[in-house]
Amino acid sequence: MRKIFLLAFILFGIGAYGQTVVNGNVSDANGEPVPGANIVIVGKAIGTTTDFDGNFVLETSEVPPFQLRVTSIGYSETTADVTENNQTLSITLTETQTFLDEVVISASRTPERIFESPVSVERFGLKEIKNTTAESFYGGLQNLKGVDINTNSLTFQSINTRGFATFANNRFLQLVDGMDNSAPGLNFVLGNLVGMSELEVQSVEILPGASSALYGAGAFNGILFMNSKNPFDFQGISAYFKTGITSQEAAGDNNYYDFGIRAAHAFNEKLAIKANFSYLRGEDWHAVRTDDVLNPGFTRSNPAFDGLNIYGDEVGITLNFDDAAGLPSGTVGSAFVTRTGYAEEDLVNYNAESVKTDFSVHYRPFADDFEIVYNGRVGRGNTIYQGANRYSVKNFILQQHKIEFRNNNFFLRGYITTEDAGDSYDTRFTAININRRWKSDEQWFTDYATTFIGARLGIGTGVMLDEETAHAAARAAADTGRLVPGTPEFQRAFDRVTADGDLATGSRFIDNTKFRHVDANYNFSHLTSEFADVQIGGSFREYELNSSGTIFTDLDGPITYNEFGAYLQVQKKLADERLKFTGSVRYDKNEFFDGFFSPRLSLIYNFGQDRNQNFRVSVQQGFRNPTTQDLFIGLNAGRAILVGSAPDNLDRDVRTFPLSGPGADLIGATSVDIVGRAAYENAYSRSSVEAGNPTAVNTPLIKPEEITAYEAGYRAQFGKMAIDLSGYYNRYQNFIANSTVLVPLYGEAGDGGLSLLALQNGDFFPYQVYTNSLADVESYGGTVGVDAKIFGNFDIGVNYTYAKLEFNQAAFPDFETNFNTPEHKVKASFGNTELFKNFGFNINYRWSDTYLWQATFEDGMIDAYTVLDAQINYSVPSIKSVFKAGGSNILGEEYFSAIGTGAVGSIFYVSWTVNP
Repeated sequence: MRKIFLLAFILFGIGAYGQTVVNGNVSDANGEPVPGANIVIVGKAIGTTTDFDGNFVLETSEVPPFQLRVTSIGYSETTADVTENNQTLSITLTETQTFLDEVVISASRTPERIFESPVSVERFGLKEIKNTTAESFYGGLQNLKGVDINTNSLTFQSINTRGFATFANNRFLQLVDGMDNSAPGLNFVLGNLVGMSELEVQSVEILPGASSALYGAGAFNGILFMNSKNPFDFQGISAYFKTGITSQEAAGDNNYYDFGIRAAHAFNEKLAIKANFSYLRGEDWHAVRTDDVLNPGFTRSNPAFDGLNIYGDEVGITLNFDDAAGLPSGTVGSAFVTRTGYAEEDLVNYNAESVKTDFSVHYRPFADDFEIVYNGRVGRGNTIYQGANRYSVKNFILQQHKIEFRNNNFFLRGYITTEDAGDSYDTRFTAININRRWKSDEQWFTDYATTFIGARLGIGTGVMLDEETAHAAARAAADTGRLVPGTPEFQRAFDRVTADGDLATGSRFIDNTKFRHVDANYNFSHLTSEFADVQIGGSFREYELNSSGTIFTDLDGPITYNEFGAYLQVQKKLADERLKFTGSVRYDKNEFFDGFFSPRLSLIYNFGQDRNQNFRVSVQQGFRNPTTQDLFIGLNAGRAILVGSAPDNLDRDVRTFPLSGPGADLIGATSVDIVGRAAYENAYSRSSVEAGNPTAVNTPLIKPEEITAYEAGYRAQFGKMAIDLSGYYNRYQNFIANSTVLVPLYGEAGDGGLSLLALQNGDFFPYQVYTNSLADVESYGGTVGVDAKIFGNFDIGVNYTYAKLEFNQAAFPDFETNFNTPEHKVKASFGNTELFKNFGFNINYRWSDTYLWQATFEDGMIDAYTVLDAQINYSVPSIKSVFKAGGSNILGEEYFSAIGTGAVGSIFYVSWTVNP
């Protein structure tokens, strides 16, 4: 036993002898302690944090000398030298003077201060996340200058910069740790529905405008980068819990919950892991508008009523009551009549939900900066998506799995993104096919016509009703026995329809589309710095479309195609390092189109004795390839059939249309097959038919869209004030656009005979085609932002954004640009992170001008609106916690950001974050 105690004593002594202890205190420039500061040994995964009084003790087996890196939210990073054991350090952190001092990577694919960035860039870091007034960090991005957020639903917010905003925003790219977060089949990002947990975000960077020279075809109108925390640097367990209410006039007050947890641990200098889980649930914004979209100002008494958020009433025909009754023309007349629809509230469960999980393994085999990373992300959610129709996205799943090899000079990553539409369905076709399951269109219109004729002629009653009353009586008779929402009969029909993927009888859409992506970058700066900083890189992507014919024309099996690209960038500082030159060029090739070069040139010049001001100019060309839907969609959206423009897609879309009356007599058939090619080669422009002068059109097949973008800017730092100005001008060629044409069911467009009879008889169908506009499209605008500290420690910021579109609508009446952006926007913020000890607050104000919303669902004017958000927070360092109470749109003035969505109400919340 004595030997055992002696051995233990010796081992303890050896361990104690080999242990280095560092004591210290971290304070700010005023001598106030900085609690929660991170202290990490440079190049190692060993560290600690300061306590309530800013003190720390670090015990390590590392032998001096070595360096400590000290960081804290709102302060500039600093290092301290440890030269001996039992050393005591006094470390002072300097508060970040302005946002221009913050470091970004996205603008040049290399670390640089915002002040030195060759193009406009916005950053949202840990400090901004803590102080955001919005209910989530993602919602808080709308307070950045030049950034717009259109609210599709509670869990689906669409970010946009510099115009052309739709919910299917395929001009804007979102990267999560380098992975494209777009849904492969939808071609756009569903906000942060399946993105990143708030606890995991280290920073968000946004590049407004074209960035194709470095990031390829998807980076056409802006990019958002979400960067996560490395488990070597951010260890431990952290969590948050938010609860509150959503408040909307249509939906009332409903509970809101948001919970997240993060765990990260470095086992040693080589291996670290992390995992995240978050869950959000709330009541979505109810869409309840009943405007008659085809006859503005009309009410439900209109026999052709087609309500905005009423579905199923798109099904209509012209009833010639005189022909049906064998009466002389003009006796009873005729009318266009639509079936009775169902309100969106009857067809959608407004339970908004988002579940996000991810897991990462980080391995440093040599205990240096070379790292191998596996990252897996799985997100599931329920939301509302508005495209050609309103879609209930239910149990939607997006998965991403990545392997990456990287160090400070290079990365090589490969990942796969897959989506599963789950139980998602089209609300419009749900209503249409519930109606048809109960009673066929033919029977319903027959019942309507019979009752209307009888009412007008007084058959059976001897009383001849006026036209409006007769229409009401006819609808009531045709609707007798109609399925009523909330009844078991309605629910059974609803369940059958939403489980059926054939839009002729159901409404479910199936989508298991995926893409595989590889990209790489090497920065030669450590080898070529005496000459210039040089980078090269490239990427490859393969799409696999798999919708079983419910979205794409892939009934015969998945459709695959690919694209690749490569780029070179050179940066050089000149003129005593006051002038910085950046030149980039990228080549991209899609399987269906010719290759394209995207060059970018920029200059930035620092002037002033302290080099605290600069001017910058840049010019670049960019492009975007047509999306998977532009190429291969084959979808009946109710009001139109959508047919993609890939050459081999035109003959795969075949649809059968029934014929009756004069049309059937003309061609001697009761049905006709129409091939998708007819939409491009045998059609009339819709506007010409509506104007009474039918004109045949041949629509060219789609090709890539191009942009030439010019930007100039000025940045300045004057003490605690920062100024950032920028202006841009964009010129587009081959602007990708949708056009609606009318395909006659018989005859050849322009034949002057049979096809005109088809139009006259109503024997035609609208098709939406994908093409490029011949119109000259230009946009220009600018932003100005001023941020400062006033009255000691108060933060104030004001910014203004101007955006303008130039386009000759009169010359191209069938073409819609979907600019969807207010001409003027003003945003302001005021707050203090330390109003008194551990207490802070923040207020955000936003005003948006009136603008025109154009989209396939519906067009219309959006009224100007004002939004006020606010929050207060209190830190309790002894339990490593931050408590917050806040609200978005606290004035309760509901507003729309698009036509057809629910009005955006208020969200009030309280939250508790542990170990932020």
